[in-house]
Amino acid sequence: MGYGSAMIRKANQRGYQPALPGIERKTLVYGDRTLLTEFRMRKGSTLPRHTHPAEQTGYLVSGRMRLTVGRRTVEVKPGDSWSIPGGTQHGAAILEDSVAIEVFSPVRKDYLPRRRD
Repeated sequence: MGYGSAMIRKANQRGYQPALPGIERKTLVYGDRTLLTEFRMRKGSTLPRHTHPAEQTGYLVSGRMRLTVGRRTVEVKPGDSWSIPGGTQHGAAILEDSVAIEVFSPVRKDYLPRRRD
């Protein structure tokens, strides 16, 4: 399965990739224009400030983190969500073990699975 075809993936524990120390990601599904990723982040880890061309929309499932987008910093808790325009500097400090779900558009090719998980 890939671009241009329907994708349904059943829940499983395979396919998590290390992203940074204390942070792992798993691409759940993707289509022609969007990619859905789950991030698992350990308390005390840091997502350094960075930019990328993709728009990023997220939802915090569990945990707590301090999210910085541009010049604004806010503590996010379960149920909070965000949208970050492409090219905008952002980063996060992970205050508790956390899980976030994020959508990227356009598809981040660097997040496409290397093999079927």
